[in-house]
Amino acid sequence: MRIFFFITALLPFLASAQGKVGLVLEEMPNDTNRIISVSEHYSVLPTIRIKDTSHHSKNSGYSDNYFTIKALADLGFRYNSSEEYRIGAGIGIESGINNKWYIRACAIEGLGKSDSTFQPKTYIFQQRSNNFVYTDIRARISYTPNSVFNFQAGLDHNFIGEGNRSLFLSDYGKAYPFGQIRARFWRVEYSILYQFFKEQTSIGWSMKNGATHHISFNAAKWLNIGVFETVVFMPKDTMLNRGYDAEYLNPVVLYRPQEYSMGSSDNVLIGASLTARYKEHSFYAQFILDEFFLAEVKAKSGWWANKYGGQIGIKGRGSYNGIRTFYRIEYNAIRPYTYSHLNSGQNYGNHGMTLAHPLGGNFMEILGELKGQKGKWTGKMFAAYFLQGLDKDGFSYGGNIYQPYTNRPYEYNHSIAQGKANNGLRVNLNVGYCIQKATNLHVFIENQIRYDSAYDRLSYIPMLGVRSQIWNDYRNY
Repeated sequence: MRIFFFITALLPFLASAQGKVGLVLEEMPNDTNRIISVSEHYSVLPTIRIKDTSHHSKNSGYSDNYFTIKALADLGFRYNSSEEYRIGAGIGIESGINNKWYIRACAIEGLGKSDSTFQPKTYIFQQRSNNFVYTDIRARISYTPNSVFNFQAGLDHNFIGEGNRSLFLSDYGKAYPFGQIRARFWRVEYSILYQFFKEQTSIGWSMKNGATHHISFNAAKWLNIGVFETVVFMPKDTMLNRGYDAEYLNPVVLYRPQEYSMGSSDNVLIGASLTARYKEHSFYAQFILDEFFLAEVKAKSGWWANKYGGQIGIKGRGSYNGIRTFYRIEYNAIRPYTYSHLNSGQNYGNHGMTLAHPLGGNFMEILGELKGQKGKWTGKMFAAYFLQGLDKDGFSYGGNIYQPYTNRPYEYNHSIAQGKANNGLRVNLNVGYCIQKATNLHVFIENQIRYDSAYDRLSYIPMLGVRSQIWNDYRNY
């Protein structure tokens, strides 16, 4: 009996497997239908298709050795009180080796002119008055030794969640170097992510690190429960050069007890998620907890350090007269000072941008999406309304995560949208046509409407572009 147990435990490590890594892209109506199964997981992006190939013969056509080179384009022109443009080109390579190795690397270099949010969120960016030059890089190498484990490293985004926004980890900011381990067994997928961030300071670039755990558990074919935790810490401060803490390399450690045992002030966040599926429809929710004190919550005192947020949403796909459709309705709310810390080396951000929701904290938001796709044509409508509290009178009111929470105006009676109130509206209407499927090259026309009551500003921004859509290029916040 004992021999049988060891053989069973060893089989996953001997089995051959194939793992191909997807892209972190917005959901579209024509995306492949999700498999309703207790063994499939979709809450961590990019997804990995791990297939057990041990029962396939060498002549079954299952071999996945290939190498491709693709030309990439990134061109856009829009009018926003002044003419703005960007023009870039690059290459992408993709390779699979022996059903185990997967390699993808893409780079686009270009230049442009802008005085607004039209600037691409690229890894290398240099502003020269209203002109800029940029180099955007995405690279990922993946090794899948068996049907259980997958190992990755690269320079890219990672996304955790089912929503348009994520309160855990999103892809709205700039890419970052990372290492990742993912293990899939029984009804569980366990992900470990080691992240390497940086911030611009008065004396140059300052490095900071992150470590993230996520557990995805399929309680039933239709029900998924997720648990999330992350820590952001400085590898070097005025007193110590500790590098990447060995304690945070532990794949099963709980960060909050570990943080206290180290006598550390590192920034730890925890969260939970739920997804319920019915056919092609999903209800999803996220809850993020930065810090709180239960007695203050019960007292309803509005204590500044009760920092948390939530998300609920519903989405689905269908078909109407041969047109595939996708819809989403989502609500997000984050209390003041969530994701912020004492300085930029400890907040939940990277390169001056938040790692979670693009609005940071101190807001509530409702958004909707409707997309249609038929053949090579796509149509997308997006609308979001939010109420956000901005800083005023030299104090931080908890919206900008790069403002230290020590700069708060008072201790109690903090509420969402405090400070200078800003009612915001974002509307995007986009029509696109796929010129080339291999590089996901699209020509598109986009109309954007933006309104902010705090600045009494209403803008209509038309845009025309041609782009290889291999990563998201958001303009919806």
